[in-house]
Amino acid sequence: MTASTTRRTTAKSAKSRIAAVGAIAVAGTLLLTGCGDQTKSDESSSDKASSKAAPLASKLPKEIRDKGVIRVGSDIAYAPVEFKDKSGKAIGIDPDLADALGKQLGVKFEFQNGTFDTLITGLRSNRYDLAMSAMTDTKDRQDGVDSDTGKKVGEGVDFVDYFNAGVSIYTPKGKTQGIKTWDDLCGKKIVVQRGTVSHDLAKAQAKKCPSGKKLGIQAFDDDQQAQTRLRSGGADAGSSDFPVAAYAVKTSGGGKDFEIVGEQVEAAPYGIAVAKDQTELRDAIKAALDAVIKNGEYEKIIAKWGVEAGAVDAATVNGGK
Repeated sequence: MTASTTRRTTAKSAKSRIAAVGAIAVAGTLLLTGCGDQTKSDESSSDKASSKAAPLASKLPKEIRDKGVIRVGSDIAYAPVEFKDKSGKAIGIDPDLADALGKQLGVKFEFQNGTFDTLITGLRSNRYDLAMSAMTDTKDRQDGVDSDTGKKVGEGVDFVDYFNAGVSIYTPKGKTQGIKTWDDLCGKKIVVQRGTVSHDLAKAQAKKCPSGKKLGIQAFDDDQQAQTRLRSGGADAGSSDFPVAAYAVKTSGGGKDFEIVGEQVEAAPYGIAVAKDQTELRDAIKAALDAVIKNGEYEKIIAKWGVEAGAVDAATVNGGK
């Protein structure tokens, strides 16, 4: 074999190797391109699935969306609105509704227990993202005004209203002492939960009572403590929001401890409280609430707890007066 022949053979081999390498490179490029397209396709499918699973997630503030959790301040001792089962899990109207809202928004609502009269303060200090605790939407709370003194104590909160309830009086069963109205409480003792509308009504009534017929008010951190006091004979009557009073009458002592007297008063909306500067979160909650009302989940939850009379047809922002 001559030198020239050797050189031609080597050149052909080199060309073959170059061609092979080129083919591999092209194939690799096509493969990578295909993977890229598939990745984009997978991401697109994932986004679509996520959007379908949580259709309103994009309405939440990015910070909350990224965390995946909404912190909820609540006094979890107000059955049937929120209370703990035997395992310590929060159950009731509010937790059930929060779960339904969470499905729309793609986040978990995490209930954190606190005394009722500290919940709005917790919102102001950013301890909670929301307060959801059978809280009546009132103009004073919207404006940050102390209902006792009329003085400004904070910037107030916004409410997304989701239920309507009045206030009821209940007594030991068979021991009504002729109590039917708030005027009938003069000269008696009443138990209430501190910071509630019932507490406000009791203080207002006490100012109206004639001399010699003082209304004694015993205020407790939670409604269960108030019920225990009344059950033990330490007071003549108690007052709570109607759903709570009705539930206590139905369940306490197997229905033998209490009875409701008179009619509901001060019917007003329950609201989910949101800090004034969190308008994006407020509007996301409203949109989610409207969605669960529309899809029927809201109706099922309200019926589950036997409080259909308080249902609303649509979410409202700051509907309290």
